[in-house]
Amino acid sequence: MLRIDERQLTSIMRAGPACEDGPMLEAGAKAPEFDLPDQDGQRIRLSDLRGRMVVLYFYPKADTPGCTTQACSIRDHRADYEAAGVTVLGVSPDPVKLVKRFHDKQGLNFTLLADEDHAVTERYGVWAEKSMYGKTYWGAQRSTFIIDEEGVVRHVIPKASPKTHDEVVLNALRELAAA
Repeated sequence: MLRIDERQLTSIMRAGPACEDGPMLEAGAKAPEFDLPDQDGQRIRLSDLRGRMVVLYFYPKADTPGCTTQACSIRDHRADYEAAGVTVLGVSPDPVKLVKRFHDKQGLNFTLLADEDHAVTERYGVWAEKSMYGKTYWGAQRSTFIIDEEGVVRHVIPKASPKTHDEVVLNALRELAAA
């Protein structure tokens, strides 16, 4: 008989479903609704953005090197995103306070969302078991979803690279616009 102590059970319950090889959303799926606080504590809902294309990207942790590279590149490509007519939203499992500090420190010109309980990250299938230095843990997989004006996922970047993220996203937006 398998026995699990209270500490193990709490860890398992906090981890949520194993999404690494699981149900990441695919192109053609309806994007799950969300209602999350932004860096200023204001609630943002996906349904409020109907009629606009949305680039929704998930990043592991605010103010870390890869996440900073990715966010600052988005900031620096603002004109390209505006020309494509998209709203960019970044989501991390950090609390609002840390998201705010990261947003302000980097002078970001787009919205960051705090998914502290990682419920939205799980619904998009990007809450995953990860490993670093021989330790395993759960966190947001760096992934991006392009959602159309009707709330349908049109393109997925399952393991985005911070260095090439914008190039890949902007190319995908061009391809979608040409289709």
